[in-house]
Amino acid sequence: MNRNNINYNLERKLRRFAISDLMKYIVFGQAAVYLLMLIWPTVGYQLYSAITLSRSALLRGQIWRIVTFVFAPPNSSPLFIIFALYFYYMIGTGLEARWGKVKFNLYYLIGMVAAVIACLITGYASNTYLNLSLFFAYAAMYPDVEVLLFMILPVKMKVLALIDAALYTWQFIVGGASTRVTILLCLANVFLFLGGDIIGTIRRESHYWKTRYNFRKTMRK
Repeated sequence: MNRNNINYNLERKLRRFAISDLMKYIVFGQAAVYLLMLIWPTVGYQLYSAITLSRSALLRGQIWRIVTFVFAPPNSSPLFIIFALYFYYMIGTGLEARWGKVKFNLYYLIGMVAAVIACLITGYASNTYLNLSLFFAYAAMYPDVEVLLFMILPVKMKVLALIDAALYTWQFIVGGASTRVTILLCLANVFLFLGGDIIGTIRRESHYWKTRYNFRKTMRK
């Protein structure tokens, strides 16, 4: 049985369990928690504390956290939250449109499992690297899509991905063991699902810049 048949059979079996528009529910959940934190801080922050990942809490039997941590919003200003949640929704729906709901659900689920394992090893984990894995996947699928950085500067997704990759590589180098474990585990699904695509993109970009360099070198002669 070839790979295409395996993928088709797997998707056919899992289709009824997959959630359509998964990112919509995650973004709405994060928005609801953030609004509660903003409008009713006492209750909102108690809720935030009750849904995030914590090894000690998991070992006390609070197993709902292995799911609810995905609804924890970024801790930032309201303006940033609006753009962050819109960005998450854009990349999530873009990946689901490209892959289909089954593959996207599997990608997200593996990222969740990795985050929980990282939490059990290090003591704490968040959805930060899970969201980053979505961004890297989207950049690999749609490298030339442009977004407005700071609402002014148009930047291609592949450029943002390279910048983020450099930053997180630096964090991996200078960070402690817990940071390295978390990064490796939470970004594992990127390489599992997109290793070949990423290598292909790097090769295409290298060939493009090499051709451009050779052209300019010829024109100077």
